[in-house]
Amino acid sequence: MADFKETLRNKLLQDLEKLKTPDGYLNAGYPNYYILFGRDALISAWQMLEINPEIAKSSLKVLAKYQGKTIHRKAEEEPGKILHEYPLEPEQQAILSDWDFPYFGTVDATPLFVIVADKYLQKTGDMSFLSQIWKNVVAAADWMSTYGDIDKDYFVEYERKIPKGLFHQAWRDSYENHLKISSPVAIVEVQGYVYAAYLAATRMAKVLGKEVNPEWEERAKALQERFHQSFWWEEEQYYALALDGDKKQRRSVSSNPGHLLFTGILPAQVLPRIVKRLFQSDLFTPYGIQTVSKHDPDFDPQSYHLGSVWPHDNWIIYYGLKQLGFLREADQIKQALLLVHQELGRIPELFGVKDGKIIRLSVGAWQHGVPGNVIHANPIQAWAICGLLQMIWED
Repeated sequence: MADFKETLRNKLLQDLEKLKTPDGYLNAGYPNYYILFGRDALISAWQMLEINPEIAKSSLKVLAKYQGKTIHRKAEEEPGKILHEYPLEPEQQAILSDWDFPYFGTVDATPLFVIVADKYLQKTGDMSFLSQIWKNVVAAADWMSTYGDIDKDYFVEYERKIPKGLFHQAWRDSYENHLKISSPVAIVEVQGYVYAAYLAATRMAKVLGKEVNPEWEERAKALQERFHQSFWWEEEQYYALALDGDKKQRRSVSSNPGHLLFTGILPAQVLPRIVKRLFQSDLFTPYGIQTVSKHDPDFDPQSYHLGSVWPHDNWIIYYGLKQLGFLREADQIKQALLLVHQELGRIPELFGVKDGKIIRLSVGAWQHGVPGNVIHANPIQAWAICGLLQMIWED
């Protein structure tokens, strides 16, 4: 087993080298998405903290450089916002001519920026670097409480600003309304990210000797108080996927609430229920947790976001389980992803599971605006590789 894991570590590190940029951050994937994505870069950096914290430093540095400074509608830019994507090559930008770059159509990269900055500081004690980007951390926290909270109800919502921008702007993003939620959308996992980010900003300020904004803790407390009441789905004993533009629950059993486990937003009494629900047979497979329950009317194991399995999604759930002491359940996810690599020879961006068997989804050249039912799963994807690497690195 030791030899197997050493071989696997080396293979994953070799794949990762194909994504590493001269500036030290990771491009999202290969051969598709060989560009800077805010969300992907931050999650990959987080996953790599125990292995190479310099990746986190480089990722925070480049994202701070391109952080939103003004209101620019065609780029969906706002002050303090962290970018969604930035294809640095002119030919890449030409494909996406409907947008200006950097393009900021994402709701979760900004709280993740604050979270990863805090985790980097905790890991390295690098107060000098954090002091350099402190103004960026403050700007990101301010974005959450202003532009992120559209209607001042403490929830952070998204709504696209341009007709050809992304309709859904959390990790299950799309040009289309594939999640069937009217906007503005308060997606479930982002509320946890925002809660964790407010507390992370407060913690960093104290460590760095900076002025603590009392609003951060106040907003975190208010968000936590409102979250359970608004998102709890009593019949399912689980959390709804989102609140829609009318503040009505979008009820779909999904993997998204699993992301809340690491954030601290959840009441202690519901934790066992959330964990139990994630591992019921309609969500959990021998190869990991699916994005959507197989009982959902929209379920399709070969879709991009409506029933496929994403390794990074599983890693975030795994991380939360470990933090909370659900070690047996965390190991189930780890063993599932090891089985994926064993069967496919890689840990791809996503894959399907049908009748207990893994489905290798197609690989092809990325095209702007491809139909939602055409899957181009990258064989090499940063946050899939880094997630599995972090799991076995602990051994």
